[in-house]
Amino acid sequence: MSKTRGQHPSRRALLAAGGALALGALLGACGGTGAAETSGGGAWTFTDDRGQRIELKSRPSRVVAYVGAAAALHDFGVTDQIVGVYGPAKRADGSRDPQVGEVDVDKTTIVGNAYGEFDIEKYARLRPELLVDHMFVKDTLFYVPAESKDKILGLAPSVATSTGALPLPKPIERYGALAAALGADPRSAKVTADKARFEKAAEELRAAAKANGGLKVLAASASPDLFYASNPGMNSDLIYFKELGLDIITPGKLGKDGYFESLSWENAGKYKADLILLDARTQALQPKDLGGKPTWKELPAVKAGQVVPWDAEPRFSYAGAAPILENLAKAVRSAKKAG
Repeated sequence: MSKTRGQHPSRRALLAAGGALALGALLGACGGTGAAETSGGGAWTFTDDRGQRIELKSRPSRVVAYVGAAAALHDFGVTDQIVGVYGPAKRADGSRDPQVGEVDVDKTTIVGNAYGEFDIEKYARLRPELLVDHMFVKDTLFYVPAESKDKILGLAPSVATSTGALPLPKPIERYGALAAALGADPRSAKVTADKARFEKAAEELRAAAKANGGLKVLAASASPDLFYASNPGMNSDLIYFKELGLDIITPGKLGKDGYFESLSWENAGKYKADLILLDARTQALQPKDLGGKPTWKELPAVKAGQVVPWDAEPRFSYAGAAPILENLAKAVRSAKKAG
């Protein structure tokens, strides 16, 4: 996979090394797993999704995070504490990569901009108090290089948030709980509005899926040599889309971690879909890049012009996920049977 979750060109490299939850759940989560306990300017604790309890003398004010984690925390109101990020932050032209969300990358130190990149010396100079990351595979921090993880994790405690094999609202809730633990207001006007938009968009997708029943959907990612068919039983967003009624194709021959099936381009037509959700991340090939692949042009969804961008690593916040649901609902409403 590319540098993504257990999902396609990028996740392959990495993997080798019911409805939205109420705002009250964000506060409720601060009393159980993932609980944060602070008293005045005193000790701070948080139990992450590895079951690891982080204990600090005070609430961390210098946080370095994977771009997706930073984007989610920022949407929940954690801004000034994020001093560094790693992962796709800037594109080749210097513009902000969509995966970093609304984080100001011109004011935030980038300690690595691609998979395998992590400048430990630059990280150390930031004097990190906490590192925050996605966890698609149990006990594995996404985008932290395996060969240097001991040095990296020796400089500051880490928080891992489960982002695989569970429906989309779950990691959103967990990032909301962590943001609250870091001092953000889970009941702010912005979060309240974002959550309302997310819930409305979820119902729009549910209605669209019901109205266009029988529509076959394939979530996929493209690389020069392989076409990756993603598993709706492992990818957080796809799990949720299925819960909302979308008929997403499940590949039959999954890789080691269960996120996707790797297909040669000769076999790219193995699964017939009416609508293709195509990985839109920087490292994945886009429709404009695939004109030279004969099997791509023969796919029913491609012939029908029913290929839409897929945020294969969704932003785990209400603000980040709502537009994803809205755009997908629109695509589902307008799609026709293509097979």
